[in-house]
Amino acid sequence: MRSRSLLPAASIAALLLCGCSIKRMAVNKIGNALASGNSVFETDDDPDLVGEALPFGLKMMESLLAESPKHKGLLMAAASGFTEYAYVYVEQPADRLLTEDLRQSNALRARARRLYLRAHAYGLRGLEVAHKGFGAALEKDPQSALAVTRRRDVPLLYWTAASHGLAIASSKDDPEMIAQLPVVEAIIRRVLELDEGWNGGAAHEFFISIENSRVGVKPSETQERMKTHFDRALALSKGTRATLFVSYAEAASVATQNRAEFQSLLERALAIDPGAHPEMRLATLVAQRRARWLLSRADELFLEAPATPPAEGQ
Repeated sequence: MRSRSLLPAASIAALLLCGCSIKRMAVNKIGNALASGNSVFETDDDPDLVGEALPFGLKMMESLLAESPKHKGLLMAAASGFTEYAYVYVEQPADRLLTEDLRQSNALRARARRLYLRAHAYGLRGLEVAHKGFGAALEKDPQSALAVTRRRDVPLLYWTAASHGLAIASSKDDPEMIAQLPVVEAIIRRVLELDEGWNGGAAHEFFISIENSRVGVKPSETQERMKTHFDRALALSKGTRATLFVSYAEAASVATQNRAEFQSLLERALAIDPGAHPEMRLATLVAQRRARWLLSRADELFLEAPATPPAEGQ
């Protein structure tokens, strides 16, 4: 009698296990599709449509990760997705509100920081899947931890560092966050070692954006570093990345009060045809929107007015 009662229980257990397995397979299949579907966004020609769609996509990824927490592709997509969403659709609007509504601007900036840190956590989880114990090792000895990474890890390394670096850049009044900048630098330098040309020299471009976050560095040294990274990224991207011109204009030209250079760089960004490189269409359009906004604020950003040619006959 007892042996008979065990049969239905065993059958039910088998079905449950089978159900769990089928569910996990379905989740992983959907996860694979989402993780490889970034091109749908990257090639889009409507930044506002993408901005409205991204939150749903990001929450879908988080729901799938709750079922399949070690899905490396989803973890990478979440790290990059939350970083890009926070930068384009939260932090940039915060910049535009700065002179109109300081309270709302600060609230958006705080939200962007939280989203960057969420993205960073997903990036670390992805690297932990590839290299067990990576997070603890990175905290203890970044160089040793990074030595085990390989070229296939470059996207995860980049987005883990980018999200962390942007969180630090938005926390300039937080000494504990600023103290973590060397770890970000170590990761980005590892990206350069493994694949300098990845994504058109994106790692060099990222260095431009964080150079001004350093403390105790002479402005001339900061400018020299930014120029070196700009020149290298320009060579690697062959001038196709509008984001590069905008980043350098905003970080370097404003700091040196070089208005002519500022305008020239932003005009170069605006001259890029978004359709020439469909895989970067969205990034180009977003960068060009930023370029137009920066040009409209030139009089606020530069102390001296642009030189005007003498009137005819003078």
